[in-house]
Amino acid sequence: MPKVKTNSSAKKRFKLTGTGKIARKSAYKSHILTKKTTKQKRNLTKTGYVHEADMGNVKRMLAIGK
Repeated sequence: MPKVKTNSSAKKRFKLTGTGKIARKSAYKSHILTKKTTKQKRNLTKTGYVHEADMGNVKRMLAIGK
């Protein structure tokens, strides 16, 4: 069996935590920030976790076994 390659864009966007969850950054924080409120930008700074429904796809992109 050949090795499974990790998706290069996924390895930059996701990080595996110690408990097995996958951490992710919030979207909408890269540009067009002048029209967003300070509160909205502050809340977008916080990291979140990948939803259970998307966990399989992200694990496949990161080449993480089940």
